[in-house]
Amino acid sequence: MRLDRFRLVAILAAGQIVGWGTTFDMPGVLGRLIADDLGLSNALAFGGLTVMMLVGGIAGPWTGRLLDRHGAARVLATGSATMAAGLALMSVAEGAALYFISWVIMGIGGAFGLSVPCNTAVVEREGAGARRLIGVLMIFTGLSAAVAWPLWSLLEQAIGWRSAMLVAVAVQVMLCPLYLFALPVRKVVTPEGTAAAAVEPLALTRRQSRLAFFLIALVTIVFSLVTTGLAPSLIALLQMAGASPVLALQLGSLRSVLGISARLVDLAAGRFATPVTSGIVAAALLVGSPLILLFADGRSSLLFLFIACYGFGSGISALTRALLPLSYFSASRYAQASATLSLPSNVAMAAGPLLVTLALDHGGVAGVVTYAVALSVLALAALVWLMVMAWRAPAHRAGAAVHR
Repeated sequence: MRLDRFRLVAILAAGQIVGWGTTFDMPGVLGRLIADDLGLSNALAFGGLTVMMLVGGIAGPWTGRLLDRHGAARVLATGSATMAAGLALMSVAEGAALYFISWVIMGIGGAFGLSVPCNTAVVEREGAGARRLIGVLMIFTGLSAAVAWPLWSLLEQAIGWRSAMLVAVAVQVMLCPLYLFALPVRKVVTPEGTAAAAVEPLALTRRQSRLAFFLIALVTIVFSLVTTGLAPSLIALLQMAGASPVLALQLGSLRSVLGISARLVDLAAGRFATPVTSGIVAAALLVGSPLILLFADGRSSLLFLFIACYGFGSGISALTRALLPLSYFSASRYAQASATLSLPSNVAMAAGPLLVTLALDHGGVAGVVTYAVALSVLALAALVWLMVMAWRAPAHRAGAAVHR
């Protein structure tokens, strides 16, 4: 890896670990402590995450316009500063009002400082060849909880949760000059780079382009509903399928490791895998894995097979969501397309856990299986349609099909 690429990955990976770790992952350690201190129910305290995801999704189109106008570096710096402001406000909260206002601020900061602007920063510097580096970054993003949870726990025990928030504020602020002054120079600011970035990867008509965007949005929504929806209920689902509490906990903990492993495998596949083919594999795994639960009957071998298939499918689906727009839209349109897709994706991420909980409470294992399989089949059909579109549409020479 060239030195400038190494610097790009190092800064953005650090930013994503800090960004996700200090916001989305934080309630996993501090949520119940904050709830007790502020007199909130646990459900209300964890509802802050829903607020963050919904606000981030609503701010998505705004983020896309800012990325087009000012570039990813400035937007990322603004995101870190905004998340720092939300954390600072939460550190002085005494009740529900300031607590939820801080989550609104962090939702805006997340729209500016997390996945879409981070991926856009790579595309600005690598163009259509950004796929490999985005895959590398998503591996680090998957480690955010593993890094953040122990640190949050140590800080809370040493100085309390409010002072721990202020430490997180300081770390977020330290990212701002890195984004502004240490990222490699954008490759698309020259006239030649701008022209190359505007070339579409496929010769799609306007109608076909709209259809491709709709299908990508459908895939994004479904993958978010299934993977984010199942994650919070995974241990309960495994126990209802016959796993002991200890085995359910062990298998549930294994899911994130398998998800990261899947991203590594997809990355290693190189040019033999595209976002569409990877998505088809992910959708097939998400169709097949829930069906295993119907026959598990407490057998550890089948339960492990389920978690292996689900973990791999979940990990690859995250890559697919990030990279599909780059296969059908030019590098210059990537930011706006991805930011627009963040609205339905974030709404799905907010609704998924509730829908799976309802399915589990009213339909048991069979209800969740029906929910997951039906949605995953829909995603599989959309991905096959996208693949057929890619086969039929000739590739533009300057924007040939996206490979690593």
